[in-house]
Amino acid sequence: MRRGLVHVLAWLLATGAAATLSWWGVHTVMAGTVYDPPRALPVTAAGAPARQVRPASPAPSSSPAPSQTRSSSPTPAPTRTPAPTRSPSPGASAPASGQVKSYDTAGGRAVFELGAADATLVSATPGAGWSMQVWKTQTWIRVEFSRSTDRVSVFCTWHDGPPHVEVVTY
Repeated sequence: MRRGLVHVLAWLLATGAAATLSWWGVHTVMAGTVYDPPRALPVTAAGAPARQVRPASPAPSSSPAPSQTRSSSPTPAPTRTPAPTRSPSPGASAPASGQVKSYDTAGGRAVFELGAADATLVSATPGAGWSMQVWKTQTWIRVEFSRSTDRVSVFCTWHDGPPHVEVVTY
């Protein structure tokens, strides 16, 4: 009887330790994936200029941004057999500091706040049936919309000058 109790106690301790270790590992990895909710954008009539959107005071972030917790080395683009067709997007040159610009694509919409020397992703919304992935570094942001074999990427770069947005369809 005593021997059986020792085995049960040892099993409970080992299982509890394994569950605790697993939870801690998953929690550590998932803590870096929390994003702050996107700011709301004003609805404008077609053809009306977008207003500058700035919060009164920045909301404190509950967790560090993913680009701060991960390596800033660029993620390689997906390898594909056909060469991508590049099409310049509307408003590809950098506007005035702090202007919010929206880029509609076949896969969804990406909204950036373009400053004089950098940019911020305000929101990215995939279209119906599309999925989305975001990469961020110190000098560029990439939003990729995908559906089966279709890919649309919206690149915002500012490493060699003011922000520049380009839409690439694969």
